[in-house]
Amino acid sequence: MTQNQELTILADVMVKMRDEVKLATDIYLPCDSRQQNGQQKSWPVLMERTPYNKRGLNRAERSLAEPDARTRTSIAKEFAQKGYVVVMQDCRGRYASEGSFSKYLSEAEDGYDTMVWLMEQPWCNGKIGTFGVSYGAHTQMAAACLNPPGLAAIFLDSGGFSSAYHGGIRRGGAFELKQVTWAHKHALLSPETKCNPEREAALRSVNIEDWFKNMPWRPGHSPLSAAPEYEDYLFEQWRQGEYSDYWKQLGISALNHYGHIPDIPVMIMNSWYDPYVGTSITNYRGLRDKNKQSIYLTMGPWTHGQRSVSHAGDVDFGDGAVFENHFDMSYVEYRSAWFDQALKGKSSPLFDERKPISLFVMGGGSGDANGEGRLTQGGAWQLFSDWPVAGTEPEALYFHKGGELRAQYPASNEDGLSYTYNPRQPTPTIGGAVTSGEPLMFGGAFDQREKNGQFGCGTESRDLRERSDVLSFETAALDTDVAVIGDVKAVLWISSDCVDTDFTVKLLDIHPSSPSYPDGFAMNICDGILRVRYRNQGGDSELMRPGTIYKIEVDLPATGNLFKKGHRIRVDIASSSFPQFDFNPNTGEPEGAWEDVISAKNTVYVDAEHPSHILLPLMKES
Repeated sequence: MTQNQELTILADVMVKMRDEVKLATDIYLPCDSRQQNGQQKSWPVLMERTPYNKRGLNRAERSLAEPDARTRTSIAKEFAQKGYVVVMQDCRGRYASEGSFSKYLSEAEDGYDTMVWLMEQPWCNGKIGTFGVSYGAHTQMAAACLNPPGLAAIFLDSGGFSSAYHGGIRRGGAFELKQVTWAHKHALLSPETKCNPEREAALRSVNIEDWFKNMPWRPGHSPLSAAPEYEDYLFEQWRQGEYSDYWKQLGISALNHYGHIPDIPVMIMNSWYDPYVGTSITNYRGLRDKNKQSIYLTMGPWTHGQRSVSHAGDVDFGDGAVFENHFDMSYVEYRSAWFDQALKGKSSPLFDERKPISLFVMGGGSGDANGEGRLTQGGAWQLFSDWPVAGTEPEALYFHKGGELRAQYPASNEDGLSYTYNPRQPTPTIGGAVTSGEPLMFGGAFDQREKNGQFGCGTESRDLRERSDVLSFETAALDTDVAVIGDVKAVLWISSDCVDTDFTVKLLDIHPSSPSYPDGFAMNICDGILRVRYRNQGGDSELMRPGTIYKIEVDLPATGNLFKKGHRIRVDIASSSFPQFDFNPNTGEPEGAWEDVISAKNTVYVDAEHPSHILLPLMKES
């Protein structure tokens, strides 16, 4: 036990789980933690469980005033000075904790057992709030599904799986390869690696770019072969293509467990360029439908956890996009106000239960390059009472031959539009809802042009629409502003000469030519994917009959963007976004275990009998 700035810190308390494994836990007690009149003082508890080192840097904990990442220790001290016991715990098999790490699947029981232990401590007043970003959000949602004792408030930031099958590990049946880049980075930081120089040398020798250029992999022949426990769970996830009971487990799915989550206040915060947009929206709706307590949703124009900057990728949204500028307080102060209301009964005007949804609607800016060379997209915060937001209606824009995107229904029956998808030359990922993909891919909004040095790109400055494996459809220049706020879906009639293939759909805001961007700027808004063998509702696998026409639906993450007058709305269709998703070999071989690839001739139909279109949630003028 140590005294630090009047706080009492209990370091590396080993909390026993139900299977006797002990998890390393640091406890920060408020300044006056001594007994008074023979009675131990007690406070509400705030807990974060993390695989990233309970005392380490948290890159999401930065601000305008402190642009460098802060440690979890400093955050814990600040919360403790505000009258909370703060508990920071290393997840099983990470840093100072015992046990073996198996990503996601131990967090429900371990979180529950920790809260049982907390409720037995004399300094806990019986109310526990949880917080954490990304994996720290996943740990919260996992434990909440078991209705643990004392849990009284949740602050989910950039995570908290509603269903990892539908976003976070897989999407549309495809596998998110950020799981590989994440695993390689964190295998290097694992306790097993720290005490094994041979394993560490092997992991450090991995050239991740070369591995991604040379698929297929197999167990024992992958970037993770030197860390078999990481390789094991990676292939386990990769090879579970169908929506089976595997994906309904605690830790990676809340969909089947909402009824067990206690009726408590929940804050959900996320970003438009984050892999967990769908998770956040689904959690909001699932908890709103069952809870009497208030559920709040905030969506900013950021990348994963980066709320204290005004940009995402090569696009800037203005000073108002910065968290501190909008809320006029730091992120720690905001969370303290939230927990003060939820755990201490101190109401705050920040949280209006009549309008619990706060969205940053991108767009409206000049479109010029700012001083940092980023496109000025602009935008503004808006408050709403529910999701879908009031005043929006889905409107279809139909794909037409010649690349037009119009509200008019196709008038004639014609042959479809075909292209060849070669898995050895997949369409590259340029930005988007990506995290943990470094050094191969980066999240955010970018001009959709290939750049030398960017993974998978070829011809310098070539717009992706100019590739032979991309179909592109675009409106005329808009004669009025068009606001799109909500869920986006594409409905396609397709065929292929292969038994399986993928279709990707991307929504873009096309800025006109300007002095800053003579060729315009094709800004990615959101994108989705479907592996066609999983086209049926329920996620069962069914291969295609080559040449047969199928109707499919491709879900894109929700968004909020104002397409300005003079801009164009564009939709690109392809069959890969690599390395964001694993590419489809087109052979129908098992997921994550294929050996061969073949090219596919894929067709999208755009006629009266097969009116392929995109559904956009348009905000109607009142």
